[in-house]
Amino acid sequence: MPAPPEDLPVTLHHDIYPGIDPTSHFKNKTYARKIVLITGSSRGIGQEIALFYARSGASLALLARDQASLDVVKELILKDEEVVKDGSVRVEVFVADVCDVKEVEGAVRGAVGKFGKLDIVVANAGKADLYDRPFTEDDPEKWWKTVEVNLRGVYNIAHYSLPYLDKTSGYFIITSSLAAQARFPFLSPYSVSKHAVGRLNEYIALEHPKVKSIAFHPGAIKTAITATNPSMAQYCIDTLQLPAAAVLRFTSGKADWLSGRYFNANWDFGEVEERFRGRIVEDGGLVSRLAVLL
Repeated sequence: MPAPPEDLPVTLHHDIYPGIDPTSHFKNKTYARKIVLITGSSRGIGQEIALFYARSGASLALLARDQASLDVVKELILKDEEVVKDGSVRVEVFVADVCDVKEVEGAVRGAVGKFGKLDIVVANAGKADLYDRPFTEDDPEKWWKTVEVNLRGVYNIAHYSLPYLDKTSGYFIITSSLAAQARFPFLSPYSVSKHAVGRLNEYIALEHPKVKSIAFHPGAIKTAITATNPSMAQYCIDTLQLPAAAVLRFTSGKADWLSGRYFNANWDFGEVEERFRGRIVEDGGLVSRLAVLL
């Protein structure tokens, strides 16, 4: 018997909507003097999140594996009209593979050395591959590499950044996936890794209660990662701006009750808060747990 859907019956959005409209953040520079470190920030979702934080006044530490790509993103951000008008935004780039412990340690320490602190970390780096057969018929190394990037990569950045976030009572945001809460044939490496990182998110909140940690599905978006599976293209109807605006909401102080939990960026924030917040908090919802539907 297939598992029941793990979802909430609320309005679904595919682009920015009033509940997460970032205009006030941009206008009021809500994140002025905040330092935001983002992995996987040289393209796609990570790049857009970086741009939204910069437009909101934050300074950035951008991590990725490719220096040239990071330099391009840095230039694009610093030339953005909102950022130029502000004049206070700083952007530093750090080349690091999230699977390499020493490189991650060096990048995090380098960021703190440049800025003096960390307020927000977005663990966005991830990996997907072409998944078109049962895992027993696929390359074991390929299967494990997906898990390594998506799980160990998040663990590594958490390991070295959380002590600094403890000092600022900051935020740790994880780019997860709907696949963490669903079961699709042939998608086991991606699904397993995203499900596991959801549990890691719960432990971050448990062991570092000063830090607000949220794992979220960013939406189904056409990026270099989703392009590895052409069959998924028809489902990729969400904009890059949706997760970027959602992350600003997560770290605004208005969603701290979600710490240690999973959230879907497609869900209407207002409806979730109004209709389900009480039950979620009281019953320990939006976490990985065994349940019997009655």
